[in-house]
Amino acid sequence: MQQLDKKKNISMAVIKRLPKYHRYLNELVNNEVDRISSKELSEKIGFTASQIRQDLNCFGDFGQQGYGYNVKDLHYQICKILGITKEYKTIIVGAGNIGQAIANYLNFQKMGFELNAIFDINPKLFGLKIRDVEIQDIDYLESFLQKNPIDIATISVPPKNAQSVCDILVKNGVKGIWNFAPVDLIASNDVMIENVHLSESLLTLTCLMNGEL
Repeated sequence: MQQLDKKKNISMAVIKRLPKYHRYLNELVNNEVDRISSKELSEKIGFTASQIRQDLNCFGDFGQQGYGYNVKDLHYQICKILGITKEYKTIIVGAGNIGQAIANYLNFQKMGFELNAIFDINPKLFGLKIRDVEIQDIDYLESFLQKNPIDIATISVPPKNAQSVCDILVKNGVKGIWNFAPVDLIASNDVMIENVHLSESLLTLTCLMNGEL
């Protein structure tokens, strides 16, 4: 099987479709499906067969004409491309509704995202545990990071505090930030930031419902 050429310029649109491939292939693996054609995968996932072939060809030659795709192999390759064949140490900064919901979502742990700590500014939350992880005073964030290397941090704090939290994370070696604060964060080019604006997603929905497109 052809290996991924990391020098290829893969579009963000293709990258954003990969998690959906992963989700459906994971279902097929769990249902013990051995192989699937691009047409059959198209009927399940909602992309055209041509789109599926084009997307996958960006990363390698994964299928065989007349056979289709080996489901387990393709699932593994998508996991590898997504970077989830290894484990990540994570923390959450901000233990409000969003932070607690993320902490309680068990699938993240199943995919290899190990929650190591939760931080907040509210004294009423200090000492409470979510899945055996204690909520700590945010004042201890920097000292914690200096003693415990962390790969990914989730930020779910008010927008006025988000950039200062981001700066602390970056200063202490965090290379991946999943940001739920409604503000676009700024960091050096070697730090990956995924800004998740819930209101933008909701407004996309209402735009489509409005029928003006």
